[in-house]
Amino acid sequence: MRIDPLEISALIKEQIKKYEQKIKTEEVGTVISVGDGIALVYGLDRAMSGELLVFPHGVYGMVQNLEKDHVGVILLNDTSLIKEKDEVKTTGRILEVPVGEELIGRVINPLGQPLDGLGKIKTTKTRPIEQKATGVIERQSVNQPMQTGIKVLDALVPIGRGQRELIIGDRQTGKTSIAVDTIINQRGGDVICIYVAIGQKESTVLNIVETLKKHDALSYSIIVNASASDPAPLLFLSPYAGVTIGEEFMFQGKHVLIVYDDLTKHAISYRELSLLLRRPPGREAFPGDVFYLHSRLLERAAKLSDELGGGSITALPIIETQEGDISAYIPTNVISITDGQIFLQSKLFHSGIRPAINAGLSVSRVGGAAQYPAIKKVSGTLRLDLASYRELEAFTQFGSDLDDATKAKLERGERTVEILKQGLHETMPFELQAISIFCLVKGFLDQIRTEDIKRFESDLHAFVSEDESGKAMLLEMRKTKGLPDQNKLSELIKDFIADFI
Repeated sequence: MRIDPLEISALIKEQIKKYEQKIKTEEVGTVISVGDGIALVYGLDRAMSGELLVFPHGVYGMVQNLEKDHVGVILLNDTSLIKEKDEVKTTGRILEVPVGEELIGRVINPLGQPLDGLGKIKTTKTRPIEQKATGVIERQSVNQPMQTGIKVLDALVPIGRGQRELIIGDRQTGKTSIAVDTIINQRGGDVICIYVAIGQKESTVLNIVETLKKHDALSYSIIVNASASDPAPLLFLSPYAGVTIGEEFMFQGKHVLIVYDDLTKHAISYRELSLLLRRPPGREAFPGDVFYLHSRLLERAAKLSDELGGGSITALPIIETQEGDISAYIPTNVISITDGQIFLQSKLFHSGIRPAINAGLSVSRVGGAAQYPAIKKVSGTLRLDLASYRELEAFTQFGSDLDDATKAKLERGERTVEILKQGLHETMPFELQAISIFCLVKGFLDQIRTEDIKRFESDLHAFVSEDESGKAMLLEMRKTKGLPDQNKLSELIKDFIADFI
């Protein structure tokens, strides 16, 4: 057999033309020190802020500090496996978390790993954990109510879809309860709820999960848990992971409610990381960018324009105060970022007024734009009535004789406080709230003893729900969101009062 050199030469040339050289370049650095969840790495000159790094033994880290001769990295897994002189590789990617409907009903950590023992989460989509907030042009004004099911909130401090409403107060005043009740009240609606537990005890988070299961609320909720026993980096990342998961639904045109419980612990974890990374401390030892820490998080809550699907993220950040001091550093920062605050007071809580909301210090900067007409109509004078009652109550402590008009105001104030009380996890649809407040403002409660008001309210609601004309009124309210014929409603209430008394 004769071999033709020209034929072989042509074949080799053809193969050379088709050959593509694939070169994979990796930037590799070396750990120069490690400890307390922080690693300093030498040799990564091209590393980006927020970039994901790969350490040995499957440990991941995120770049936080870009120094002249090294980078400061927060470690996201078991830091005990890392030692000096270990090799570190860049990935060229920003840290991402899994997103999608597969997460609904699950308890996860900030990296999207399951904590509930229900097996692997089968989701393929991810989103970067740090995302620029949507711009002004891409938003629309808040005009749709986010019903909490809590009378005093829906009447006096209404929350709208896309709003950021701060829940602030001392320890053990019912802050988490308000957030959990708001989640429970979304049952049967179109809102996906995300509860981010930051630095909470495992037992506390377990209780919340069990409460949501009991009220059939876990089926539309996601729990992101970075507990008190987790390292500071996970606590720092948890709220960003929560809002990233929420953004996936928002950009699909869905509505999301997200609770950050609480941002005080989040700021403390960031302070810990910053001090370990040798960043210069400022007021109360917090780093200079602690305002940006929360502003870039809370600004991601929005009501999108109709062109982008009209989805929304409503944020309920929680801040814990010391001795009711709302002028401290972190509380004032978050108050200035949010669209209002719900202020809970220890004094009210311990005197049996629950939810212990101080109506004078609580405010919603969206106001009546996020209220159904029925609630808006009946609650117009409620805040002024409460304020004048508190003023008169303080005045009467001096023991002076009171005229009949002042006594009547005090009695109306007592009934106002009583009708706005609500039990734990006893959320109420807006139509029944409107009927309760209608009874108050129209003077129907004046003939009911204060101690009988709670029984009167529950019996009235049962009566209206069973009576034929009452059912028709409730149906009309659900359809129109407004009050029915006030004369007919008054007649119905008078008929009930005649039997009640």
